[in-house]
Amino acid sequence: MTELDENQILQAGIESKDNPVDIESAETETKSASSRERWILIIVAALIILIDQGSKTIVRSTLELYTYFAPIPGLENFFRITHITNTGVAFGLFPDGNLLFTLVALIVSTAIIIYNFRLEPGHRMLRLALGLQLGGAIGNLIDRLQRGFVTDFMDFGPWPVWNIADLAVVSGTVLLIWIMYQEEREEKKRAASMPEPNSRLDVPSDAQAQEVDEGSNS
Repeated sequence: MTELDENQILQAGIESKDNPVDIESAETETKSASSRERWILIIVAALIILIDQGSKTIVRSTLELYTYFAPIPGLENFFRITHITNTGVAFGLFPDGNLLFTLVALIVSTAIIIYNFRLEPGHRMLRLALGLQLGGAIGNLIDRLQRGFVTDFMDFGPWPVWNIADLAVVSGTVLLIWIMYQEEREEKKRAASMPEPNSRLDVPSDAQAQEVDEGSNS
């Protein structure tokens, strides 16, 4: 064996050993990217909780219960800050269900946190939607556990009074529906672009088959 052959074999061995290293580094990058993406949900939820609890604290400390303040007097009939309490869900629906909705909020929040750690990388919009829902759920959950009711104050026209946590839950739900709609659209496009089975196969007719048989017999 010549020295050149030995160098080629040695080089081939080095390249073969490099491949597992590349695979491991790619897996490490994927895992680290997934860890970074998990923070999207946590940061969004934390911001929602902070804004929600801060705004409720300001309302409780500056407005008496069942009173209102019109930031823009000319739009008083359309928008007011009204301090009320709520034992139901978002927008004052289903009142007197505080215990039930407390349990539901605990279950939903736990499920979202677990799902965030199991979700594959690349779903940032989904994590944003879930972060909005988680922040809203925990924001109102804090009220229920501390006070036995939720503080609402955003009063727009004929709509029920709501708060920032309600807005986050509804926005997250709408965003989640939009994501599911887009994924379904993409799936239909991929299905339409795929050729139908046997669509490119030339199936001989009975007459052509008969001609082939006569030719082989002759």
